[in-house]
Amino acid sequence: MDVLQMDIFPGVLILAILLLFGGFVLLRHLQYLHSKPSGDDERLDALAVATASLATAQADLGGRLSQMSEQTALERAELMRTLHERLDGVSKRMGDSLEQSATRTATSLGELGKHLNVIDQAQKNISDLAGQVIGLQDILDNKQTRGAFGEVQMQDLVTSILPPSAVSFQTTLSNQRRVDCLIRLPQPPGPIAVDAKFPLESYHALRQAADEGQLKAAQRAFRAALGKHIKDIQERYIVAGETADSALMFLPSEAVYAELHANFPETVEQSYRARVWIVSPTTLMATLNTVRAVLKDARMREQAGVIQGEVMKLMDDVQRLDERTQKLQTHFSQAEKDLELIATSTRKITRRAEQIEEVQLADADEPESTAIEEPKDPAANIVDLSTRGS
Repeated sequence: MDVLQMDIFPGVLILAILLLFGGFVLLRHLQYLHSKPSGDDERLDALAVATASLATAQADLGGRLSQMSEQTALERAELMRTLHERLDGVSKRMGDSLEQSATRTATSLGELGKHLNVIDQAQKNISDLAGQVIGLQDILDNKQTRGAFGEVQMQDLVTSILPPSAVSFQTTLSNQRRVDCLIRLPQPPGPIAVDAKFPLESYHALRQAADEGQLKAAQRAFRAALGKHIKDIQERYIVAGETADSALMFLPSEAVYAELHANFPETVEQSYRARVWIVSPTTLMATLNTVRAVLKDARMREQAGVIQGEVMKLMDDVQRLDERTQKLQTHFSQAEKDLELIATSTRKITRRAEQIEEVQLADADEPESTAIEEPKDPAANIVDLSTRGS
């Protein structure tokens, strides 16, 4: 509607100017008539002429106003049609845009929901982890549970590498001392003891030292704790004639192991002199792999001895088989000779039968005085054959 008013405003302004201009001309004309010294008739005539001119102007102005009104109505209708088309286009584009925006918004909300679910799950995992850390801290604060933690970790490492027949846990030695783990190695060196120790308090004091005095006190406490553990393992778990001449001390923390080797070389030297080898989870795994190789080699040696004994028994069996085969070959040779003799006797018997048949035929053709060679008795050949066979 503001655009329509802006289009109509110039026409109305022009009409107002024309009306003002006509009124001004009429006023000037009337002033001119009043200013002339003529009579009343002339004034009236002039006034009539001016009035007629004004009426004509007004009629002309009315026609123009009517024309302008029609033109304005047409322009207004065209403008309204154009506005409706544009509004329809804008509405369609706005609807499409809103639909696309709604689709994108729904997709974004779906993805946002998935991310929120992931965040919720991560938050839950973090909460669970925090609870586990608190539980682990509670375990580590208690000496008994801390010792059990080290034993369980050591047991998991040992059972994951060595066979059950090579290890035993919580084994009581002849001195009535119970060791955490006993690895049964062949002689030498013999079974080796593994004991888990965890000097956590002295290590925490060492890490939390605020000044030089606290640091030195924590170092003395850490050194004393490890020295006591080394001495206890040497006295309790190294038994002459029963175990190996060395033992292992398992530290279930790589940080404690690194601190020991980095800043306490004298304690490490003390463990060497006592033949107590200090191991961490990583070094214990390497040691256990070496032990597994030693056990495998010892078992292979045992099995090699068993195999060698079985091979010797097999050789004896083969020798006996060879002797019996030779005897059987002798029997086969004798049987072959007997068969040849039987075949010879058979040929002789057959030949004698043919001679007898010829003699019978000859009896029919020759005189009685013809001498016939008396054949040998076939039974004599058979007796001779049986004699040879025996």
